[in-house]
Parts: sequence; structure tokens; C-alpha cells
Amino acid sequence: MGARECPTWLLLSLLLLPLGLPAPLDAPPRLICDSRVLERYILEAKDAENVTMSCTEGCSLGENITVPDTKVHFYAWNRMEVGQQASEVWQGLALLSEAILRGQGLLANSSQQSETLRLHMDKAISGLRSLTSLLRALGAQKEPILPPDAASPAPLRTFTVDTLCKLFRVYSNFLRGKLKLYTGEACRRGDR
Repeated sequence: MGARECPTWLLLSLLLLPLGLPAPLDAPPRLICDSRVLERYILEAKDAENVTMSCTEGCSLGENITVPDTKVHFYAWNRMEVGQQASEVWQGLALLSEAILRGQGLLANSSQQSETLRLHMDKAISGLRSLTSLLRALGAQKEPILPPDAASPAPLRTFTVDTLCKLFRVYSNFLRGKLKLYTGEACRRGDR
């Protein structure tokens, strides 16, 4: 489908998502299943990471911020119930949102705040809000729905970061890893 043949709802959705607004009511609830949507957020996160890699002054957070561990142990991941995967993704998104908001606050109080860094923080916050809305539209459950005899899910593994580069690296890795794995599987299964 060419750019001129792109449905109006898709164009409108892509314009509204960076603003953190919900997709239009007549948009398919499975917009996140279009790989181009998630790839756009991954590209934004990677751009932010690249910008901060060369940053020496003004990129230190001045404190440690807790973020989710983005390592994926594929054997364990594939053995998890879909509800457990969803729970891990939701917990990771919530922790990332807190971390980015905390980073934004620290950056705002910094005497060396740059317009470029502020822009990337704003995009990350907006992106996380949009991704959260898209997951809700997909029907992903925040709490795992487990069989009665299943063990409770393990607590989310975390670590801390102290620079914007590390923060954006975690953000980028989380989107490319756990979020992409989960949405890909949920879209293939037709879960709603």
C-alpha cells in the first residue's frame, strides 16, 4: 500500500499517538500489530540513546534511577503463560514511565538542560503513554490470569542507571525486546 493509499484512520492515529492521545474510535484496536507503529517508537528510543552517547556534561542524572532488566531469557520467556508475559511487560512499562519522568524532573532542575535532551525526554514520555494505550486496545491484561495451580509470577528484575544514555538504552532495549516479543505473539495468537 503506497503513502497515498494509506487509510485516513492510520494517518490520524500516527499523528495522535505522539501526543499521548488515544487512537480514533473507528481505528482498529490492534494498531500495535502493525509493525511500523512499534518500529517508529523503537527508532525514537534509539535516536535518543544515540544523542546521549556523545553527551558528557548534562547527561548525568545525579542519582540512581531504578529501571527494569531488559534481558530476555528466551527459554523461560517461551515457557511463560501469556498472562505472565503481559504482566512483565506492564510492570516494565510502569517502571520505565516512572524512570523517564524522574529523569525529566532531574533534567529540568539541571543548569545544563539542553533543548535536544528535553525534546527526547518529552518524546519518550509521550511514546510510553501511547504504547500503554495501544496495549490496552490489544486487550493485554495488567495482572496475569493464571491457572489455579500455577505459581505466582516472579518479581520483575531491576537495576539502576545514573546517566541519560543508560536510561535511553534500557528504554530502547525494552521496546526491542520484551515489548516486541509480547506484542508479536499476542498479535499472532489473535489475543484481544
